[in-house]
Amino acid sequence: MIFRNMRFWLNHYISSTQFLNFIVYMRCIFSLSVVILLLLSQPVFFSHAYSDNRGITNIFKKKKKESKDSESKKDSTETKLKAYKEIVGAGTQTQDGMFRVHKKKNDYYFEIPSHLLNRDLLVINKMQKVPQALNDAGVNKGINYENQLIRFERNNDENKLMVRAITPVPLYPEGDAIGQSVRDNFISPLIDGFKIEAFNADSSAVLIKINDIYNGTETSINNVFNSINLGTSAIKNLSRIVSAKAFQNNVAVLSELTTKVTEGASTIYVSVEVSSSIVLLPEKPMVARYENNKVGYFTTPQTFFSDKQQQMEERKLITRWRMEPKEEDVQAYLSGTLVEPQKPILFYIDSSTPPQWRKYIKEGVENWQVAFERAGFKNAIIATELPDSIQADADDVNYSVITYVASPKANAMGPSICDPRSGEIIEADIIWWHNVMSMLQKWITVQTGTVNPAARTLPLPEDLMGEAIRFVACHEVGHSLGLRHNMMGSAAFPTDSLRSKTFTDKMNSTSSSIMDYARFNYVAQPEDGVTQLCPNIGPYDLFAIEYGYRWTNNTEPEKDADFLYNLMQKHTGTLYKYSEAQDSRGAVDPRAQNEDLGDDPVKSSQLGIANLKRIMPFLVEWTKTGKKGQSYVEAGRLYYAVINQWNNYLYHVLANIGGIYMENIEVDDGQKKYTFVEKNRQAASLDFLLEEVLGDPSWLFGTEINQYVFPTQNTPIGYVENAPSLIRKNAQSYIFWDLLENKRLIRMLENERTNGKSSYTVVELLDRIHKHSFGITERGSLPDVTQRELQKGLVDALILSVSKESTNKETKKLMDEHYIFGHETPGCSCHDHDLHVSGSHAISNPPNFYGSYSDRVSDAISVKRGELLRIKELLEKRKQTADLAVQYHYKDMILRINAALDIK
Repeated sequence: MIFRNMRFWLNHYISSTQFLNFIVYMRCIFSLSVVILLLLSQPVFFSHAYSDNRGITNIFKKKKKESKDSESKKDSTETKLKAYKEIVGAGTQTQDGMFRVHKKKNDYYFEIPSHLLNRDLLVINKMQKVPQALNDAGVNKGINYENQLIRFERNNDENKLMVRAITPVPLYPEGDAIGQSVRDNFISPLIDGFKIEAFNADSSAVLIKINDIYNGTETSINNVFNSINLGTSAIKNLSRIVSAKAFQNNVAVLSELTTKVTEGASTIYVSVEVSSSIVLLPEKPMVARYENNKVGYFTTPQTFFSDKQQQMEERKLITRWRMEPKEEDVQAYLSGTLVEPQKPILFYIDSSTPPQWRKYIKEGVENWQVAFERAGFKNAIIATELPDSIQADADDVNYSVITYVASPKANAMGPSICDPRSGEIIEADIIWWHNVMSMLQKWITVQTGTVNPAARTLPLPEDLMGEAIRFVACHEVGHSLGLRHNMMGSAAFPTDSLRSKTFTDKMNSTSSSIMDYARFNYVAQPEDGVTQLCPNIGPYDLFAIEYGYRWTNNTEPEKDADFLYNLMQKHTGTLYKYSEAQDSRGAVDPRAQNEDLGDDPVKSSQLGIANLKRIMPFLVEWTKTGKKGQSYVEAGRLYYAVINQWNNYLYHVLANIGGIYMENIEVDDGQKKYTFVEKNRQAASLDFLLEEVLGDPSWLFGTEINQYVFPTQNTPIGYVENAPSLIRKNAQSYIFWDLLENKRLIRMLENERTNGKSSYTVVELLDRIHKHSFGITERGSLPDVTQRELQKGLVDALILSVSKESTNKETKKLMDEHYIFGHETPGCSCHDHDLHVSGSHAISNPPNFYGSYSDRVSDAISVKRGELLRIKELLEKRKQTADLAVQYHYKDMILRINAALDIK
């Protein structure tokens, strides 16, 4: 940028007629008298004389006129200064900072220094107070809802200060011809303008009135109600500026904004307090670091053009804190000595946090010390309680705060705010919703109750709950350091090893990464003697932090390439594999799933279910509080948590069927990108599902506890008890639907196309399901009520995907909201916490075999229609049975099949 500006001015002066005239004129007058020469030496004289060739007389006339101009300018300056004094005078409250902030009565002003014009500034908008309606929806204090990059520019012609929203502009080498095209085709928009009210005494700063952009009148830099999806505008006479503060590198304005929301005949008013900060970004951005799809970082995009390209280049910069050694420690750091960073990462635990949990949250933050030591830094990340001395200024963006929120939302979130030019994280605010405790409580009891007696009481012991708080805090801090989820971490440990006390003590974790949704060790059995049950920082996390934070003293990201490549080559084993999250119902790679453990989903789920069976008889006993008059609600909630855990196991196994192992590979590394799951593993997975859910899981849905309480779900309308039979039928229906979903079958057909007889085919799948569901009918026996429901469930799932509505171009996905997944939050909100970064990786995007036309010509629908006809033929043979209920059942299914296949 500097080079381009210099070239512009050089070209301007070299070609200027006035400048050439000035040179000629100077040469002509060089021999004149000393008096005239002295006159010519005056700056004001030069400013006019070099463009005039009319002689000495005119020169003196110009000088006289300039004297009048000087007086005019003096008057103008005095007028402007007078306006400044009228604003910044008696009765005005002034704060010094990046901008001086003035308050005069109900008016607010920014005094913006000229040297900050055209500098990159980041607007950061956050919630500070919310009403109950938003609280219940998880929109709470500390939520960052909007950021944008801006610059202030002065428009002298109209005496205005303009605001330009800076959109990402592609980079290009200086001097390349394509640079002009970039400048012409990527102009950033102007979004607001302010009348310049006054200048300070030496005209080094301008004064603008800011009421309208913070009191709800304008939404150019704070569009809160649109950002939180209310789609309404602030009501001006019900909105106001609460305060404005100036800090060293930012200013923050607190506003109370009110809107009106109408739904049908109901209207409610919604008031929020929001802070809007303008932050000065470094004049020289931090040296960026490019992403690698084998390491999971949030990223910010960057586009690059050059004359030498044959295609445009897309780059992604990882988001990370600026971590550099002190100047005096550079050589020691480069030689391998641990040093303290210039500026450590500091998190403040806010005063709303219950005192008994603060030490565990602090421990979770500082667990990352060991990872930064791998990157060469000691004491690099610190947590401390927010002191009273800065409590009032907690909205200063220099403070990263862990905010504890009184909310029914059961979750936690670890977002960060970054400089989009370089990926530098400048602040992070971790949100800890109070009711996450309810989720932790259920995890601890359901996943460890059989091996840990301390997990069998209510309330749980403080140290046990504290350990869960520690690992959740550690996970969320990982996000605030820039790390994405790594759902491959839990598959790095063999299932059998999770039953070994020696192995689990050595690894000190249930997963190779704290960034997985790996929970407590539900694989370990009571007889195994395993005591290490909780996730911790793992090998992948150490490697990932070194990738992002090892300092190299390079001034350009390209120069880090060799170091990063060598680092990657040292971390190629199973412990360092990475994959982002997949949809729970549609996972393609069975190794990268939520809530799973071990490298064998079938074996891990069988062991998990064995523990659930041990828990079921003790649901009431483990939830007794000792209080008189206690209801069965807590037992019902624990019952529902057991069902939720069981449901997770089903889907961990389901992913094997039609599954594909997906690898992040490099050219010539000898690995395959895609490998279909082995035939025997797919067959074993189907057998598991037929046994555990598509059979009669009476251990879960027909037990003694059903005489006292049903599975109890906490909903917005209160506690709801769902009949066990209802949940069982829902579970079976959804498994049938997701098992027979077209995409899964199409992947199986691709496997058959590629691997022939060594593949697990769709015909084999349907034949096995048929024999399981209709074997009793094939034998001429009579299905009971439960078996009839199961048969209808299969027929219904087949019908839904072969009917006319499901084979034309207007197909709509059925059963979008799962009976559990649609209502239970399985983990943190990290996957959607940051609207300003991206992070698509190859591993997260499975190969696409699907399309509206190709799906219709595949064998997926043909095989399912064939199965319906097979069932219909069987039912026609068996419909004249002696049992009237079974007759009705068979005839009903025949009618359904006829209607679906349009059989007259």
